[in-house]
Parts: sequence; structure tokens; C-alpha cells
Amino acid sequence: MQLPRDPSNVAHALAAAFPTRLAGDVQSVLAVMPEASSAPMMPFEVEVQDEIVAIPYRLYNEEPYANLERPLSGTQQMILHCLYSRHHDGRVRQRHLEQITASGEPWVVPFVVQLAGEYVLEILESIGRGLPRLAVPGSTQRRLYGEFIARNPAFFTRTERRVVSYWSCYYRWKYGAFGTYPGCVLLEAFRAAVMEQVGAQWPRHTPPPLADADEGPA
Repeated sequence: MQLPRDPSNVAHALAAAFPTRLAGDVQSVLAVMPEASSAPMMPFEVEVQDEIVAIPYRLYNEEPYANLERPLSGTQQMILHCLYSRHHDGRVRQRHLEQITASGEPWVVPFVVQLAGEYVLEILESIGRGLPRLAVPGSTQRRLYGEFIARNPAFFTRTERRVVSYWSCYYRWKYGAFGTYPGCVLLEAFRAAVMEQVGAQWPRHTPPPLADADEGPA
């Protein structure tokens, strides 16, 4: 489904992807973004620090000119990169993803985790490179992602199943064992992060790391 082609509705839909305290910054970002060729696709909802946000599944705005982007504050540039990580072009998604993985802002995390459940291998590899401390016990990065997953178990379950599906459909020929697939490596790091956060085991909705899977695409 798509949202109605009403500019005010589109602006509202994009603003809803971030905590309300960022509303002014989001408006500054929207002011430099070209008009969308199509309305953003129906969003997915997650919880970020006790607030529900609704992030568009795909975005159809062209990228703004660099001279319009430069005056944005650091927070505003991060918002822009988050939005364009939802772009319909995978190369655009990857380029903007690489600008947000190092962020310590909780509202950035769902944009990164969502991309871990998508099909572009290069994006999965970019996430792995961009989260070097995710596997480090006690690190700020591990805590940040562990907290988000603990608050959003259904979202993480859906992400797990998508990772299996895309591996099975597109990458089984290259990674015969699921445990060697970059998406599985990310899932295991995320799972370790949430288990450290909650101090307990976390349900697994994928095959064991070194096993194959027969699940079809989600």
C-alpha cells in the first residue's frame, strides 16, 4: 500500500519516522528534499525509547543537491541519511547507510537493523564493517542494539526470517552453510547483544548458524 499523494501527508509520514522531539529538525530536512515521484510505501512501526515511530519501507525522493545539504546541522544530516537509507535504489541506500552506522543515537538503530533484513549483499557487508564494536561485550554499540531488539522482539523475529529467506533464494549457492552468510553473522551479533542486555537466552527464529534452511522467501 502507499500513502495518498498529498504533500502534507507525505511530510507527516516522513516526520513520523523519528521521535517527536526531532520534529523541527525533520522539517528542516524535508525543506531541502526534492519532491517525491511517488508517495513513500506504508511504514513499519517500532519502539524507540518508549515512543512508537513509523519508518517508510521505501522512499522515492531524489537526493538533494550538496549545496542544500551542507547547511544542515549534524543531527539534521543524520536524519537525512536515515531517510535515504530507505530509498528505492539500493546503491543510494548503501551510500547513506554508511553515514549512519557509527551513530550512537537510538533513533538511528531501526534504520540499520531493517537493512540487515534486506537482500543486497553489499549492504549487509557495509553494516558489518560499520558496527565493529557490536561483537565487543560491554560496548556502547552492543548496548544500543541490544536495547532496541529487547524493545522490539517481533520486529527482530521478522528480520531473522527475512535473512533466512533471502539467503535461501539468492545466496545459498555462494554460502552453502547459513552460518557463513553475512546476514547470519549479523543476526548472531544482534542476538548476543540482546542476550547481554536482558541477561537471558533469546529465542532463535533461524536455523542453527551452521545449518541449511528450507524456508522460502518471506
